[in-house]
Amino acid sequence: MIQPGLARISRLLEYSSLTWRAVHVAGTNGKGSVCAYVSAMLHAANIKTGRFTSPHLIDRWDCITIEEKTIDESRFRKAEDAVRVRNSVGEIRASEFELLTATAFELFNQEKVQVGVIEVGMGGRYDATNIIQHPLVTVITKIGKDHQLLLGTTIEEIASHKAGIIKPGAACIVDASNPESVLQLLEYTAREIGAKSFRRVPSECNQGSTDLQKYSAKDDLEPHQRINLGLAYWAALIAARRMNSAVSSRALLEATRTSVWPGRLQTLDTKALTGRREPVILDGAHNPQSAEVLGLYVRKRVRIDGGPVTWIIAVSVGKDLRDLLSHLFQPPDNIVAVEFGPVDGMPWVIPVNAESILEVARNLGVEGILDNSGKDVLRSLQFAAKISTGNPIVICGSLYLVSDILRLLRDIG
Repeated sequence: MIQPGLARISRLLEYSSLTWRAVHVAGTNGKGSVCAYVSAMLHAANIKTGRFTSPHLIDRWDCITIEEKTIDESRFRKAEDAVRVRNSVGEIRASEFELLTATAFELFNQEKVQVGVIEVGMGGRYDATNIIQHPLVTVITKIGKDHQLLLGTTIEEIASHKAGIIKPGAACIVDASNPESVLQLLEYTAREIGAKSFRRVPSECNQGSTDLQKYSAKDDLEPHQRINLGLAYWAALIAARRMNSAVSSRALLEATRTSVWPGRLQTLDTKALTGRREPVILDGAHNPQSAEVLGLYVRKRVRIDGGPVTWIIAVSVGKDLRDLLSHLFQPPDNIVAVEFGPVDGMPWVIPVNAESILEVARNLGVEGILDNSGKDVLRSLQFAAKISTGNPIVICGSLYLVSDILRLLRDIG
């Protein structure tokens, strides 16, 4: 159960002084990618960097990295055990996410991290990560409608929650593709709070840096990828300068070439599981905005001459299925609906019934094969490989499905 507020995380960390500075990232889409880029850039600047993102992908501790490496399980469990004892003795009743956040922050202290790159879990103002009081930089990525029951039904209400991470003295960088009403709200908040600076990052290559301009053009990035790279570049550059690093712009940008963010337009080899030779695309798109971006990418770069795509889809309860899936499905497509498994530490997260996905597909006019794989994720992969006959396969709809797929591939390897 999600219970927003900073009281419990404050008690968990009451006697722990956060010894590191932060780059704090909020938004609906792109947060994880921006965090991965920033972390890689600061590492290249010889700044000892930690990263905390959510949710985890395979194991609970893989959301915490130190110097671009996942924290060792034994160190994670030792820190987590100490936090859980604190929670029990103090009768704090912290949520699993609050416990995980406190564990990450304690590990950053223990590992003598200089800068932590922190992804907001949900919203911003009342998110556990907002215990950070003196960030170097705050970043707000693309804002869309998600978690409306907790954040509000309008884009401006949701944006006001995200704006809660803006702090006095910290630079604020925002995605300029957000609606003008959102940008004005964010800029007003930054000015009222006393942010050090406020920068809008456009999707065009001309973002005030010749190196960034050249890099964006050279890598043939999609518009949202250019924005995310630009947000990360300016956040890392400002943070590096404030940490007295003289790292060059080129060195920062080159560092992103080795940055890996699983589940975002990731190409998979599933031959060991399915016998399929062609690659499969895995993407965590799970709301209408990210589904729209994925749908455009598939039409532009994946779909072959307007032919069928086979989609493997799972979605969390609470999502607007029609709004999400309408950006993806085309009449000739095949749909393999599945339900992801239990989510470690988040028992309230459950998948929609696979048949509900197929019903929406029928209503959207999908004419291909419609399959209900129930809770059998492996079967969904194998059946999709069989019916796709070499045509594209795309797996999406939920980060928890991404986790299940990556876990299957890890276990077989």
